[in-house]
Amino acid sequence: MPSEFEKPYDPKTVEPEIYKKWEESGFFNPDKLSSKKSKPFTIIMPPPNANGALHIGHAVFVTLQDIMTRYQRMRGKKALWLPGADHAGFETQVVYDKKLEKEGRSRFKIPRDELWKEMWDFTEENKKVMENQLRKLGASCDWSREKFTLNPDIIETVYDTFKKLYDDGLAYRDNRIVNWCTKHQTTLSDVEVKYIEKKDPLYYIKYGPVTLATVRLETKFGDTAVAVHPKDKRYKNLIGKEIEIKTLLGPTKIKVIGDEIVDPEFGTGVVKVTPAHDPNDFEIWKKHKDEIPGPRSVIDQYGRMDLSAFIDRENAKKYHGLKVMEARKLIEEDMQKEGLMEKIDQEYTHTVATCYKCGAILEPRILPQWFIAMTKPIGKTKKSLRDLGVETVKKGEIKFLPSRMEKIYMHWMKNLRDWNISRQIVWGIRIPAWYRGKEIYVGKENPSGEGWEQDRDVFDTWFSSGQWPFAALGYPGSKDFKNFYPTDVMETGWDILFFWVARMVMLGKYRTGKMPFRTIYLHGLVRDKDRQKMSKSKGNVIDPLGVSELYGTDAVRMALIIGNTPGNDVVISEEKIRGYRNFANKIWNASRFVITHTKTPPEKNKVKYASKDKEMLKKLSNTSKDVTKHMEQCRFYQAAETLYHFFWHFYADKVIEEMKERLTFEDGTAEKETAKALLLEFHFTLMKLLHPFMPFITERVWQELNLNNRTLLMIETWPQP
Repeated sequence: MPSEFEKPYDPKTVEPEIYKKWEESGFFNPDKLSSKKSKPFTIIMPPPNANGALHIGHAVFVTLQDIMTRYQRMRGKKALWLPGADHAGFETQVVYDKKLEKEGRSRFKIPRDELWKEMWDFTEENKKVMENQLRKLGASCDWSREKFTLNPDIIETVYDTFKKLYDDGLAYRDNRIVNWCTKHQTTLSDVEVKYIEKKDPLYYIKYGPVTLATVRLETKFGDTAVAVHPKDKRYKNLIGKEIEIKTLLGPTKIKVIGDEIVDPEFGTGVVKVTPAHDPNDFEIWKKHKDEIPGPRSVIDQYGRMDLSAFIDRENAKKYHGLKVMEARKLIEEDMQKEGLMEKIDQEYTHTVATCYKCGAILEPRILPQWFIAMTKPIGKTKKSLRDLGVETVKKGEIKFLPSRMEKIYMHWMKNLRDWNISRQIVWGIRIPAWYRGKEIYVGKENPSGEGWEQDRDVFDTWFSSGQWPFAALGYPGSKDFKNFYPTDVMETGWDILFFWVARMVMLGKYRTGKMPFRTIYLHGLVRDKDRQKMSKSKGNVIDPLGVSELYGTDAVRMALIIGNTPGNDVVISEEKIRGYRNFANKIWNASRFVITHTKTPPEKNKVKYASKDKEMLKKLSNTSKDVTKHMEQCRFYQAAETLYHFFWHFYADKVIEEMKERLTFEDGTAEKETAKALLLEFHFTLMKLLHPFMPFITERVWQELNLNNRTLLMIETWPQP
């Protein structure tokens, strides 16, 4: 027995050596597994953002997906776990902006091509680091098939999908009100908006014969109408009439309209209509555009007052150029001086839309953007993208784990609105649309003729990643698409069910005619021992590679799996990881004992199991059945916990202890040969069962146990139930 096995378990030396063996074997590639008749099993890795190191949340998905892949590989399937990295458009732009700020630079002052090259080099460097971290976590993915969301073939697929959507009338360009982040200078889709509760003053202002309530005093210069509910008896006689009002820029007239969107219970039942700065007001204007003036913007892209249209008016210069909150305060003071303020409710609580990355309050703006129609019927099918996403689930083609997520998915689909896919950043897949006057051309190649200019915006990263399963497999003509699509499992965090999963379902069904995956497994967020969400600001973040270095990857994986039920948050702590390091040591010590006493194989003709031995073996068989059942039903947490207790409390504490006396007998005696056979049966079986969870230590033990036939444990056959 090598001296290494005589020492305490040292994951630092074992893990790199084992992973190298796995990778060099080529068995991560399903083409090198078993026969052609084997069924495929496919997972497409949710591509981590190529803009930084992996965090503990990544370690959760790596562990879960690797467990599934290793298990199915041992079950004889052609298991493909396809790895990838995401350029992560806006998210990476935010990360790089912070880097530029530290360097005293701004992306707005760097030429587009130069900035692109800088960001490409930045992500390439991070991608390499991330890939090595995946290896350290034991990811048995097929590196020969690795994809990046900016690979030319992926971009071509994304362009083809956009062109098809455009030709089907589902992708369209329109001037509509959108969510605008004044810090990052880009639009955001509805799912990227973070709504927070905020206390602000509610101002009751006098508009001629009526008083109305508003939080946003600063947008009053953009008012184009006053609205009331058409059935509100208090104001019925005013509907359709113009009223004279006094403003800080002088007297004017404004029309009163009736619209059912107005809540008679809010404030006085009267609201101002500012179509350029409020989504609801924009919808009101669309319905009443023949009655009232069009949108009038009074706040610029940087969140400052833009009263250039009123610059000849008295007082306009006073507010022009001020930040929104500065203007609001000054307008409040001036309205009080002019007697235009009836009262102020200082304790008004309302919901405010903010940027999910920086927390800045979003400023609605009307901009020409590309949208995807989510509820418009597609050609002769009369089914919309939303219909495709709903019916796929209703028909049972896709199963949710946990099942309660199906109801949440359906609720979101019910309230789906058209999707803004334009982003005003450099990093991403540039929209393949060209303009010449009012002409629009959509296609992969530049249009012929002079005067065409390409759209400067890039796609929302979720638009390209929403095509990930079929794009990564080379749709439409590749063998991989034919052999491995639809995929078996999409495993990811529940928090991106709407950002990503729902869009993959809709776009996958739209483009390929098939659902992209059969099962959606959603894990929870990672929390600390006090159930607090991990964040850098709280100082409770666990670095998965740091604790792997300290306690071993297998210990980290077990700590992440046991207690980790689908859809529920994962509780992790260093103490928990340390506990499973002790378990790894227990496995190592038990293995050392067994290997020491089985240097010569048992003589089969001398093996005679007593009734108690048979009971022990029966318990092993039952445990194997239970673990297999848990694995088949994706109860990985239960399988891992079952194995932990069985190995420690039954096998190590009872079986091995009972065999010790028999092992003192002479070689060749029935007692000793039976004990050796029984221990090896237990050990071979348990190493196989534990392998998906603790791949490094089990593979190292297997190499020592299996001296005469050095096959890799990762391709051994799973114990038959």
